[in-house]
Amino acid sequence: MTVSQNNGTRAQLPFAVVMLIVAVGIVRISLYHWREGTTEIGMALLLASFLRAVLPDRRAGLLAVRKRKVDVLLYAMFAGMIIFISLTITGGPFG
Repeated sequence: MTVSQNNGTRAQLPFAVVMLIVAVGIVRISLYHWREGTTEIGMALLLASFLRAVLPDRRAGLLAVRKRKVDVLLYAMFAGMIIFISLTITGGPFG
């Protein structure tokens, strides 16, 4: 593995961490803990928003889709919507 390949792999670490949290949330949802699972997915998006805000473009990896301000705003808005919905729905899909 060359140095440039290693740097490219390291640049995807923030995205991998976010996706790992999303995967845990999906597992929790499949185990009928839908409220906790969706909240974890929302928290993963909040983490993505934070990481996109603080990391330079070359280190943000696949979290950098658009301009920084747009990415941060959209990740935070989707996180807020998901967390709000998961905490306010009564009954739920598996209840």
